[in-house]
Amino acid sequence: MKIYWSDFAVEMLLEIHNYYKEKASPSLARKNKNEIFTAAQQLKTQPASGQIEFTLEKLKEGHRYLIYGNYKIIYKEIPEGLLITDVFDTRQDPIKLNDEKR
Repeated sequence: MKIYWSDFAVEMLLEIHNYYKEKASPSLARKNKNEIFTAAQQLKTQPASGQIEFTLEKLKEGHRYLIYGNYKIIYKEIPEGLLITDVFDTRQDPIKLNDEKR
């Protein structure tokens, strides 16, 4: 199964990378980013392995998520494969997932 990343998910991943690059170190930022990508790769063989994302249920698009550290990798099925729609820091208020900007 092919995995696609939305522009928004890439933007969120870049924000996470830049935060760790500035606050910790470039090597930690790179490691964290790579591990998020690696965690998402399990979806190629196990697309339904993530739990249902109940905060996005009102969209009726079948969003699911995987957890990596403090992050939710949010995705949904599309005709071409899977689309990762967001990388969400779970230390935030979960209601932010419903923000129109997301």
